[in-house]
Amino acid sequence: MKTKLTYLLGLLTAVTLLSGCDDQFDEINTNKVDPTTLAPSFVMNKAIIDANYLDGFGTLQMLCYEFGIVQQIITPYGSSLAGANYNQNNVSNTPLVWQNFYRNVLKQVVDVVEKTKDDPNRTNLYHMARIWKAYSFMILTDTYGDIPYTEAAKGYISEITSPKYDTQQSIYMDILKELDEASAGLDATKTIETTDILYGGNITKWKRFGYSLMLRAAMRLTKVDPTTARNYVTKAVAGGVMQSNDDNAVMRHTALYNNWIANHLQAREKTNFYLAAPFVNYLKSNNDPRLGSIAVRYVGAKGGPEQVDARASTDPKVQVGMPMGYDNVTISAPAVLAQNGVASLWDFSQVNLKTVLKLDAPEFHVTQAQTQLLLAEAAQRGWITGNAADYFVKGVRANLEQMAAYDPAAAIPEAAIQAYLTAHPFETAKALEQINTQYWVASFLNGPELFANFRRSGFPTLSKNPYPASEITEDFIRRMPYPDSETIVNQQNVNEAITRQGPNTLSTRVWWDKK
Repeated sequence: MKTKLTYLLGLLTAVTLLSGCDDQFDEINTNKVDPTTLAPSFVMNKAIIDANYLDGFGTLQMLCYEFGIVQQIITPYGSSLAGANYNQNNVSNTPLVWQNFYRNVLKQVVDVVEKTKDDPNRTNLYHMARIWKAYSFMILTDTYGDIPYTEAAKGYISEITSPKYDTQQSIYMDILKELDEASAGLDATKTIETTDILYGGNITKWKRFGYSLMLRAAMRLTKVDPTTARNYVTKAVAGGVMQSNDDNAVMRHTALYNNWIANHLQAREKTNFYLAAPFVNYLKSNNDPRLGSIAVRYVGAKGGPEQVDARASTDPKVQVGMPMGYDNVTISAPAVLAQNGVASLWDFSQVNLKTVLKLDAPEFHVTQAQTQLLLAEAAQRGWITGNAADYFVKGVRANLEQMAAYDPAAAIPEAAIQAYLTAHPFETAKALEQINTQYWVASFLNGPELFANFRRSGFPTLSKNPYPASEITEDFIRRMPYPDSETIVNQQNVNEAITRQGPNTLSTRVWWDKK
């Protein structure tokens, strides 16, 4: 009896103690530091940050493919750096844009769209997210063609783990619709997203960005659907595109948050990449003052350790671009070096890592210069009112002035700007070539846009890379192949896209890239 009583008293005491702790149990077991949810405005910022030169993940894809295809930056080295320099498929680098945008950018921005679409207090954030989503999908579809779109980035939201591939035509129709609706939907009388890292929530600038992006998207269709192109170009102009360099969609960097291409080159690849001869020669032959802002040559260097400040020259007259079609062995042949007037492959001109690619150099997504040049083409086609020559001059001037944003040492004096504009007037007979060649220069370091507009416009006029071991059947690479990982996890949908679009190779053209 005593044992049973003792047991009951002990049990009663334990229950009393436990009940006494219940009052603060939830508070004790709550982690006040680790959040369980994130504000959609912060998620939006992460989506913007991750798209900046692909947040490091896609840096090699731009350096090895996009810059090389348009013949602005090239490497003579193979192995992990093989790409457009050899016109070969390097399966380590061609999937990088795909991986970063689907795994990071779109996962985040789609989440923002879903969380804000029914929130009347976050309509501006909702429309901003739609614009950034459209921008991100443009890069993906321009790079690969048919891609997952309507079912993309919904693994968590809708448990779709094997998304279907939409046609590029349907994707572009929806992108244009989204940009039209989202740009018009932005409202300065509604909640302002002051934490926005792109424009600080400035609705006027976001609208101009949205409509300028719509202009870019519409102009992609010039060869395949000029009626739709003209319709949306007209809407973009009516809505209000960028008016000055103050409207540029630009990501600014600091000593702590670096420009990814600059970081990559300065940390690992400084001696491996060089300005290509077609780009340098074009700037030199036209006395383009941008060459002095962009290029540096370590005159007489016979190895990486000799690329030192004492040899550095930014004088446009001494710049020598690396010719296309060589590897690190053939470029070093005495006859080739003598023909180019250099001491070694390390003596060719490079991108200046103290100006346009210093660690805190800004990076540009959509600019006033690009916008005005596209307007010049639209005016030349008779799609909008205004004088094509006026738009052209505004576009070229905007890019010349934009150089100052990189560094004071890259700034071009007004006298030099005026002299260049005077020496290179608009020529109606060569309008499309002139406009899009200037677009090529104005888009320097923006890999996806360089690659896309070169395919769309056919300018500048470049010679085929003569490297002898080319894997392509076209004169130039036309797209990036789908990643091998997609074949493993989403084979049925990949095969359907390939059947519809064409072989999964570097030579297959995307829908808007009509011959």
